[in-house]
Amino acid sequence: MDPVEAASRIVAERFGNPLAAFLGGGVLSEHRTATSDLDIVVLLAGRPAPFRESVRRHGWPVELFVHDRVSIGTWFARDTARRKPNLARMCTSGVVLADAGGLAGQVIAQAQAVLAAGPAPLTSAELAQRRYGLTDLLDDLAGSRDAGETAVISWQVFTEAAELALLLAGNWLGGGKWLLRELRAADRELADGLIAALPDRERLTELADLVLAGAGGRLWDGYRVAGS
Repeated sequence: MDPVEAASRIVAERFGNPLAAFLGGGVLSEHRTATSDLDIVVLLAGRPAPFRESVRRHGWPVELFVHDRVSIGTWFARDTARRKPNLARMCTSGVVLADAGGLAGQVIAQAQAVLAAGPAPLTSAELAQRRYGLTDLLDDLAGSRDAGETAVISWQVFTEAAELALLLAGNWLGGGKWLLRELRAADRELADGLIAALPDRERLTELADLVLAGAGGRLWDGYRVAGS
């Protein structure tokens, strides 16, 4: 079934006439695959919201993100604190499935404001922690003699270098495949370079050091975090 038609039916069958509902745009984009799911955000007046549920309906795997007027703002704030605006993007990237009295437009405007504000810059403590973490991984990578461990460490180096590059440039983060999509959108050359370098520890180290140079370089000796 067409994703928009399927999503509309699912909303009507499960929630009747909700205050608002949105189908995230991932399944409508060029990123759609044979295993793509329907990300559906639903706004209710109250209980049973808020909750998240995974179901299969009309031939589709479905992720339901159900909120009320308070919880949706709370989750926008939580995603912003994590620097991963997943919910805001779901509300702005796809199509409106339901709208009662213009509430969908209000939610979209709220989500657009979150995205436009961008992520908070790194604090000095966060920057130091990320420099230290990536430095430690690069030391582990240099000393690894186990092929399996080298593969795992290389992926961690990729992840930390990609996230640091995004944060230094004031961009949002992403998880899993979305980390690569965010990096490709921000710096295609670096993204392609890091992917190509995964089996080559020397080249991967060079690229990670290039990212670290923009943050002040490697940090290990003298790094200290005070306990509470």
